[in-house]
Amino acid sequence: MATDEGIRGTPPAEERLAVRLAAGPMTGTTTARTTAVSALADLGRVDLAVYRATAETPTPALDSPMRRLSDAANRSRLWLAIAGAMAVLGGHTGRRAGGVGVVAIAVDSAVVNIGFKHAARRSRPDRDSAGVPVDRRVPLPHSASFPSGHTASGFAFANAVGQRLPAVAAPLRLLACAVGYSRVHTGVHYPGDVIMGAVIGATVGQVVGWALWRVPSMAPLRRLCSRR
Repeated sequence: MATDEGIRGTPPAEERLAVRLAAGPMTGTTTARTTAVSALADLGRVDLAVYRATAETPTPALDSPMRRLSDAANRSRLWLAIAGAMAVLGGHTGRRAGGVGVVAIAVDSAVVNIGFKHAARRSRPDRDSAGVPVDRRVPLPHSASFPSGHTASGFAFANAVGQRLPAVAAPLRLLACAVGYSRVHTGVHYPGDVIMGAVIGATVGQVVGWALWRVPSMAPLRRLCSRR
């Protein structure tokens, strides 16, 4: 895992990609590349502007609940607790849905932490310069900022569980959205980190939920999730 100091010295992901595109060999038309470079630069500015606007907006009624929600989702504790409640209260269907959700969280964690975070190495936001109120703050992780692992885990869990229990899909996705926003509100992620975390997590959850019941090699996990 990269150190916080090393990550802070790395430019934002949008800027790094824009620089790479701009520095590439100029072959043929440059219109598409120029457009891509400009779009990436604009996205980086929007990302930072939304982060700063959130930090500068007084929200005393939200600060404590968002901080507690963000902390509750550390190490996927919130989603594991929900999976446990489903297993206890939801009968065989609840146990199966909860089990699929836990598998999705495990796969998502590997994809995000071993894959995307290691490759992107985006700096964490500077909460001091953005003016994030001290009362909002949670401990700043030492991992890369992109993408939001909390958000990705929430959407992976929601999408996987939703395939087994469609009635709970919408509430779980709303809760995952709230967790994602809490990470921006507390100052530990840019909005772009959260958006991409949601996309990655939702994709992982959908794939795991589908594959677990249709791919023959997943039979051992399928039996584990289906135990009565």
